[in-house]
Amino acid sequence: MSAPAHPDSTDLDRIHSAVKREKADKAPENAPAPMWASFLLMIVAVVAGGQLGPNLNFSKSNPYPTPVAADDIRPLPQGEVVGADPFQMAIKKGGSGYAVCGGCHQGNGMGIPGSFPPLAGSEWVTGGTERLIRVAQHGLTGAITVKGQGFNTPGGMMPFGAAMSAQDLANVLTYVRNTWGNEGTMITKEMVEKVRAEEKRASQWTEADLKPFADKNVPGDIPAGPGATAAK
Repeated sequence: MSAPAHPDSTDLDRIHSAVKREKADKAPENAPAPMWASFLLMIVAVVAGGQLGPNLNFSKSNPYPTPVAADDIRPLPQGEVVGADPFQMAIKKGGSGYAVCGGCHQGNGMGIPGSFPPLAGSEWVTGGTERLIRVAQHGLTGAITVKGQGFNTPGGMMPFGAAMSAQDLANVLTYVRNTWGNEGTMITKEMVEKVRAEEKRASQWTEADLKPFADKNVPGDIPAGPGATAAK
C-alpha cells in the first residue's frame, strides 16, 4: 500500500494542469523576440534614418517653401508706372513735386506780377540747365528780370537743395522745362549731383552771380526719348 500524496503536491499539479489547458505553449516561430534583438533593430533604424532623411528631404520641419523674390506679391505704390520711359516718369513725379513750387509760381506757371516770376516761357527755365539747377539748389535773392519784366520776391526764393534729393529735384526741373508749352532737355539726377559736388555755397544767388551760367548746360548722358530730343 502506497503512501498518500501530500496535499500541497496534489494542488500544485492540479493548478499546472489547468494552466496548460487554458494557455497552450506558443510555437518557437511565434515566441516574442528577445530583448537584445529589439534593441539591435532600433539602432539599425536610427542609423538608416540619419542617412536617408537628408536625401529624401524628411529632415525639414517647415512644410512651407522659403519665399523667394518671385513670391513677393506686395502691391506697387499707388500710381507707380512700371517700365515707363525715364522722361515720362520724370514728368509724372516732377508734377507731384511741383506742389511745393506752385504756391509762388502758381499752378499754371504764370507766377504773380512783380513778386513771383513766371516759369511758363521763362528763359531762366528753358535756357541753360546749370543756372536753373543752381537756382533750385541754393535759392535766389534780389531783383531779377524775366521775359522783360522785373520781379523781386520778398525774402527771395528759398533753396531746395537740402530739402530734396537729387532725383526729386531733377524730376521737378524736368517737369517745369516741359510744361505750359515749355520744351527743354531732361535734367538727370547725375547732373544735379555734379552741380552739388562742385558748388558748396551757403547763401542765395543773385542775378549777377548767375549770369556766367545763363546759357551753360551741365554735361551728362540723357536717356533716349523725348527728354533727349526736345528743343534745346
